[in-house]
Amino acid sequence: MTRLIALALAAALAALPASAQNYPTKQINIVVPFTAGSATDVTARALAAVMSKNLGQTVIVENKPGAGGTIGANQVAKAAPDGYTLLANSSAHTVNAAIYPTMPYDTVKDLPGVSLLAVQPNIMVASPSKGWKTAADYVKAAKAAPGKLTYATAGTGSGTHMNAERFKLAAGIDTLHIPYKGTPEALGDTMNGRTDIYFCPVIAALPLIRDGRVVALANGSPKRSSVLPDLATTEEQGFKDSGYNFWVGLFAPAGTPPAVIAKLNAEVKKALDSPEVKERLAALGTDASPTTPAELDAIVAREVKENAELAKKANIKLQ
Repeated sequence: MTRLIALALAAALAALPASAQNYPTKQINIVVPFTAGSATDVTARALAAVMSKNLGQTVIVENKPGAGGTIGANQVAKAAPDGYTLLANSSAHTVNAAIYPTMPYDTVKDLPGVSLLAVQPNIMVASPSKGWKTAADYVKAAKAAPGKLTYATAGTGSGTHMNAERFKLAAGIDTLHIPYKGTPEALGDTMNGRTDIYFCPVIAALPLIRDGRVVALANGSPKRSSVLPDLATTEEQGFKDSGYNFWVGLFAPAGTPPAVIAKLNAEVKKALDSPEVKERLAALGTDASPTTPAELDAIVAREVKENAELAKKANIKLQ
């Protein structure tokens, strides 16, 4: 009996490296839970193109937008855990559990990380007509008129919203949230002065900053941007714990063999280090940021907790 158990265990252990060694043997699908052209989508497509060449198998991106990204994420959470259906999601992944009353999957348990892909800052912008030059100028004006000044977002629970709420709490100001359907509408009204500020993704903000159509008051992330190196962060300007990271990461269904996760992680790192992906991400003002699977899992677990606390303090919820 002991010998049979030993043989069965040896066979099981041998099967795992073999599956990883042969993987992949067919097409890999990366689900993006947002529309085509979003920062998450563009990042995933740049990665998929290079991974296809390196792996010798087609890697395609499939857009499944809706419900803040939960529709696409749920599809992957329920998929076969074999490494052929993956999820490329943004930092909104860690917000949804805090703002949706019910979730069809567990953010932490059902979608383990493969690797962080990229980090992109939001830039705090305002119309030149406001006369502000720094985040402190906006805060001073807000404190002089409590409840009067506004901040635009790309929707309740979006990364732009969470960034603004973190700053609002750190600055201790009373301002009004104006949610829009997306960045074009929010940025347009901020540029025209109808709303006061917007924590805008750098890819959308950069051309308008360079043309002088909006003023960059601060970088909303904890670190300075490679494309706006002279722009101080909100934390550098004295607003402690105001920084928010917008990131894109790659996830797999729970139960995916560790050896397959490890191989995917190695391929992601190789792709992110390629000239093609580096050039594409640089054009987006985005920094490639590969991690280990465990490091991404830790980021997700921490942010789920932090966002739950932030949502409670700011009374952010969806009915």
